[in-house]
Amino acid sequence: MRRELLPFLLMVFLGPQAVPAAEMSPATSECLDCHRTATPGIVSDWERSRHARVTPAEALKKPPLSKMVSSREIPPELAGVTVGCAECHTLSPEKHKDTFNHNEQSVHVVVSPEDCAACHFIETIQYRANIMSWAYGNLNGNPVYRDLVDSVNGIQKYRKEERITALGKPDRETDAESCFYCHGTEVTVRGTKTRETDLGDMEFPVLGGWPNQGVGRINPDGSKGSCASCHPRHQFSIEMARKPATCAECHKGPDVPAYSVYQVSKHGNIYSSLGGEWDFAAVPWIAGKDFTAPTCAACHASLVVSWDGEVISERSHAMNDRLPWRIFGLVYAHPHPKSPDTTGIKNRAGLPLPTELTGEAAAEYVIGKEEQENRWAAMRRICLACHDSSWVEGQYARLQNTIRTTNEMTLTATRILLDAWELGAAKGLEQGDSIFNEALEKMWVEQWLFFANSTRFASAMAGADYGAFANGRWQLSKNIQQMLDWTDSVLPCPKRRK
Repeated sequence: MRRELLPFLLMVFLGPQAVPAAEMSPATSECLDCHRTATPGIVSDWERSRHARVTPAEALKKPPLSKMVSSREIPPELAGVTVGCAECHTLSPEKHKDTFNHNEQSVHVVVSPEDCAACHFIETIQYRANIMSWAYGNLNGNPVYRDLVDSVNGIQKYRKEERITALGKPDRETDAESCFYCHGTEVTVRGTKTRETDLGDMEFPVLGGWPNQGVGRINPDGSKGSCASCHPRHQFSIEMARKPATCAECHKGPDVPAYSVYQVSKHGNIYSSLGGEWDFAAVPWIAGKDFTAPTCAACHASLVVSWDGEVISERSHAMNDRLPWRIFGLVYAHPHPKSPDTTGIKNRAGLPLPTELTGEAAAEYVIGKEEQENRWAAMRRICLACHDSSWVEGQYARLQNTIRTTNEMTLTATRILLDAWELGAAKGLEQGDSIFNEALEKMWVEQWLFFANSTRFASAMAGADYGAFANGRWQLSKNIQQMLDWTDSVLPCPKRRK
């Protein structure tokens, strides 16, 4: 039996208390003395974690492909002890606006990627280049997206005398449990509050935008993102991050149906049927040995190697270095943006869109052909671990064709909308009106946000019926006809089509 398996087996059969503990700091030991009673679930999670069993100094000695610590040097005060409560919640307290005095320690509530960078420096740098880490600003700072969010979350009021509805003031709490649950909120410190504890009354910070573990959360230390989005606290499990259900928290609805499509794909079927036999904890992850079909992580994030140790794909927390296309782009699929901060994008018409309304990419802001080819080559290497080149090339050719045809169907819907604005069947940009508040406009949104996106995901992941009838091409064509019929029904008779 390999010696490194002993702690794991002891934990499985005898519980986490049976695992020989690495040395913990006195500060963490003091935290545990109280929190075993106050928050036993948190303590139990931590005791099951790698952080509780391995010190950073030990992690640095691992072979290169097995190493999960990327910082070359670990601060001396952290290197020789387990990564516990104090090591995460008291690190750099001067940077955190949520720092407060807790039992004579300067403690902050929100652990940010900048805290994790003490040991996981490269992963933190990569995540900063990840479009997900900018998800809050990209949604809240783009007036088109912000208008879309308000049209979803705003409370509508009915005016009987005018026979109209009017959108009331957007509710930011609704935002936090809707779109920004995944995109992340801005976590602010609103003040302090006295709470009664077993140690007497204590002052705690009151946080706004909390709770939230969104991928683009703005933290009190000014950093972006939450590692806990994929590695939930306090186990921070690599096994959980590698399983599709983790990605399904945000990638399941009709706008981003990746998990729904994966479930009905051949890969998803293999995972559902045989995934219980896979080793999700292995580092490195060996294709064909530790797993026999890709999960989201295998394609987009994980270090994957062959049986003989050849690297197939490097570990990446940028998430986009294998993605030539942004297939769920705003209105049209388009080459991936160059920058993770998309708020500066402007098309020729001056709109904050990566494409023109007629579909052409805003070339200044998206990657070029060479970078697209590099990213496709990186993804292709993963596919070739299980498939031959003719299968892989054929699959990619189908995806490119689907991108082209769904963009054409979106263009048709857009031209109907532009025509309706011009003919007065709806009010649009020139009238200074929202482009998401009328029936025709909502049909247009569904064309690209639901139906075109579902069709492209189905093509990319071989998701069968999602690309045809479940939420795909049938709806694309049906929606176009309904848009045309609606436009004709409301136009004045002289302008109505023959």
